[in-house]
This record gives sequence, structure tokens and C-alpha cells, in this order.
Amino acid sequence: MPVCTTRDGVEIFYKDWGQGRPVLFIHGWPLNGDAWHDQLKAVADAGFRGIAHDRRGHGRSTPVWDGYDFDTFADDLNDLMTYLDLRDVTLVAHSMGGGELARYIGRHGTGRVRSAVLLSAITPVMTKSRTNPEGVPDEVFDTLKSGILEERSQFWKDTAEGFFSADRPGTKATQGNKDAFWYMAMAQTIEGGVRCVDAFGYTDFTDDLKAFDIPTLVVHGDDDQIVPLDATGRKAAKLIPGADLKVYEGGSHGLAMVPGDKKRFNDDLLEFLRR
Repeated sequence: MPVCTTRDGVEIFYKDWGQGRPVLFIHGWPLNGDAWHDQLKAVADAGFRGIAHDRRGHGRSTPVWDGYDFDTFADDLNDLMTYLDLRDVTLVAHSMGGGELARYIGRHGTGRVRSAVLLSAITPVMTKSRTNPEGVPDEVFDTLKSGILEERSQFWKDTAEGFFSADRPGTKATQGNKDAFWYMAMAQTIEGGVRCVDAFGYTDFTDDLKAFDIPTLVVHGDDDQIVPLDATGRKAAKLIPGADLKVYEGGSHGLAMVPGDKKRFNDDLLEFLRR
């Protein structure tokens, strides 16, 4: 398997499809690089080089016990980009991956980066507070962690419903979407699943977003039941100079996998890449 070995010996699995200017996809929680299959093919067909990796503790990467924090994730990403010598790259990140993208720029700058796409991303901060009243209450994060620890297989099946807004009348989410979510979630370590909740729930990326000096597209669904649009996408677009915000009416958290919204996102992504 193609892997990059990080500075601390973790093997990061990645896919590398096509040729041309690179586009690196960063997955959300609790998924892995397989979540980007449709986008990898779309960019490779369009003359770009699509790359997607599995975060440590996810998918085919080393199932480590520790290192589930955004400084470590950002440094893993830097190791991968350095290993592949990626330059003039567009970073595309979903959900928790948006924090990884933001912290990478905050720690390593934009010397290798051409542009960025934040899809349903957790940035700038998820948790509800006096300064972020639109955020997610602490008890939601506690429920996520207890669900993983008590019976994670059924928990992931239940979570898939809200992830894709499959509980809404007229949903376009398929059983296949939900099955794929479960399959990827079960390949995440239990420790990683729990530790990532604390990481994405309470890490503040405000200063990281202010360091963006590249064209940025922010895409978010207005029916995102996992990462609220008003707490994240709208605020991120205001913090990043010149960012372009696209809000998908009825779009779920997992919109890039759902028929209809998937095509719209792929089209918007390719239009952005060709600028």
C-alpha cells in the first residue's frame, strides 16, 4: 500500500490518482479517504492529481493510541505533503478535516498551497459559549463519546441518519450512503473516536483562519445537523479575507456523498479549481 511514514513512525495511507496540479482531500470524522472517491475521480478526469489520505487511527493508517490533536494532525499533513513534494496544491477539507487544514496553515503557512476549500467544516470553533451562542452544547459531545464507548456499531448506524439528513422528508440520502458511513466509522480506533470528539469540539481555529492568504471557498449545507452553519461556515467565511461562501439549501453534513448535492459540489469544486 502507498504510505508516508511520519516523523514519529506512523504510517499514513494515501491514494494518488491522475496527473496535473495537485488537489489534496482531507476527510472528516469518523471517515477516511474513501469518503472522497467521487471527488478523486472527478478531479482526475478533469486533468488534476487527486490525493486523499487516512488520518492516523482511521482506515488503513496506523491504529495508534495517541496523537489525536490538531497540532499532530497538521504535522502529519505536512509530512505527507513534504513526502510527495506537493506544491501549488489546493487543500479540500470536510468537517473535522477543516480544522486540520486550518491548523496546517497556522503552523506551516501557505508556501505550498494555492487555494483551499472548507466543506461543512468545524472552523472556527464548534462548542457553544458566551461568544459562540450558535455552537454545540457540551452534552452533545458527551453523548458522542458515550455512544462510541457503549456500543459503537449501533451508534454509528444511528449517527448516519443525521449525518446525511436521512431523517428528513424527501431525503436523497441512500442506504448505500449510510452503509458506507458505518463501514468507514468501524475502521476508526475507539480511542481515536473519543479523543477526536474532544479535539474537534473544543479547539479554536480563529487565529489559524486569520492566517489564510489564499483564495478560499466555504461550502456548507443549511440543514447540517452535525456542524451548525451559523456557528461555523458563516463565521469562517467572515474571518478569511476574500472567502467565497456557498450555502446549499437543504444540504446535509455529508452532502458531498449524497446524490444531487454531490454533483453540485463537484461542479463547484471544479469551477473553483479552474480559476
